[in-house]
Amino acid sequence: MLIIVSYDIEDDKIRTKLAHKLKDFGPRVQYSVFEADVKAEELQKLIKQLQQITLGENDSIRLYRICEHCAGKVTIWGKGEVTKDKDYYLS
Repeated sequence: MLIIVSYDIEDDKIRTKLAHKLKDFGPRVQYSVFEADVKAEELQKLIKQLQQITLGENDSIRLYRICEHCAGKVTIWGKGEVTKDKDYYLS
């Protein structure tokens, strides 16, 4: 499942901590936006981590779930491509 996580956090330390956690799931596609192609168990792990972030009064984190059908309709202008699971080959 493709997910989009965006955030607006005033505190530099908290914002940096969140960005480091999100990098474990997928690439940063804009300054405060990450994309990830995750399985259900990875999504649950991410949600638990996001729930542990202490937000200030004006802070927000948004997680959008993009269905497979809709992910195929994403349009990008400029640099970039939609995040996809990497292929792994075991020998």
